[in-house]
Amino acid sequence: QTSVLHGLDGVEGKPWLDGNLEQPHRNYHTRKMKQAMRSLSLSAKSATLSDATIAMLERACTRLTTNASILDRHGDDESHHASVPPNAVLYPQTTEEVQAVVRVCAERRVPLIPFGAGTSLEGHIQAVHGGVSLDLSEMNSIIGISPDDMDCRVEAGVRRLQLNSELRAVGLHFPVDPGADASLGGMVACAAS
Repeated sequence: QTSVLHGLDGVEGKPWLDGNLEQPHRNYHTRKMKQAMRSLSLSAKSATLSDATIAMLERACTRLTTNASILDRHGDDESHHASVPPNAVLYPQTTEEVQAVVRVCAERRVPLIPFGAGTSLEGHIQAVHGGVSLDLSEMNSIIGISPDDMDCRVEAGVRRLQLNSELRAVGLHFPVDPGADASLGGMVACAAS
């Protein structure tokens, strides 16, 4: 990995410094970072889950997929980074399923990446070390609203517009708006940036 990133801020790889070329396009470093991320992506894709691990994960949560297009979607967000997909995606619907998946991943030392709506800009959903994406979108229940306390209890997959639709009925509003219909779990994960 070091050799891929070497030279980003040094003289190497910057031919304009010898005076023969003009200053590079302002996206030079962005292109170099994308090349580095693609290189990391190739190494992440080589990490695989054993059949035994997949079987254990399927017992923990029956909604598991290794479909290539779904994997790619779960390794790509709104950032400029290249997609780095996980090895599998799970769709839990209960807290017990989440707990069981976390136990399997901890026991088998499999990286676990929570996934909300995929609207973030940070690149944190990328599976740079392979692993499992835990898509929490199906955990979208509003457990309770307490107007007197001006709070509510929600599952991680509840989205901003869904919550505001429910809050409107009791005269409340959730004002945080990161610019997308983000999930509340995702907002918590990255401070609604």
